[in-house]
Amino acid sequence: MIRRTLQSGLLAAVAVLALLPTAAGATTADAAAQRPVPGATSQHQVHRAQHRTHRTAGRVHHRRYVAHHRHHRAHLRTHHARRTHRIHRLTARRTAYFMPQTAAYRLAMHRLQYRLAAHWMTHRHIKPLTGRVATRHTVLNVRSGPGTGYRVIGHRQRGRVLALTCRTRGSWVHGNRTWYRLPHHGGYVSAHYVRPSRSVPWC
Repeated sequence: MIRRTLQSGLLAAVAVLALLPTAAGATTADAAAQRPVPGATSQHQVHRAQHRTHRTAGRVHHRRYVAHHRHHRAHLRTHHARRTHRIHRLTARRTAYFMPQTAAYRLAMHRLQYRLAAHWMTHRHIKPLTGRVATRHTVLNVRSGPGTGYRVIGHRQRGRVLALTCRTRGSWVHGNRTWYRLPHHGGYVSAHYVRPSRSVPWC
């Protein structure tokens, strides 16, 4: 009886000892599963760093593309403006070369030069062009046109200062056929009776 009891106890002890390594292995496996592997963690960090690098490189590439596109558009606008200016200049030269040099053409060119000079003088704040009436005993007649055949629309006293705009050709007055035009459609006066302050441009 005692021998059977001892044998049963030994068998139970052997069974317990046989089960202990299996439980220990299961506990170690659970701990390993719960604890992250150092190699896997480092690989995840490397992937995140690579993703950030690719994203930064994409942003830099996009900015460079936008800057290059803007520079290209500005270059195209400048090239178009220069080409348009060159075409206009060549057209003006060809027109001036092939246009016949008639009296009407010369008159138009004189008028254009006067307008440009008047515009330049206006912006340069140059003193206005004036002239003094130099009649002897009579008043100066202001006529509606450059000639004695036009009607009288006003008078100017001797010694008065007049504002002059330009000069043109008209009827003869004592050997002088130049007439001065007054500003604001004020009429015309004979240059024989007016002493200008400086040279008067042609109309």
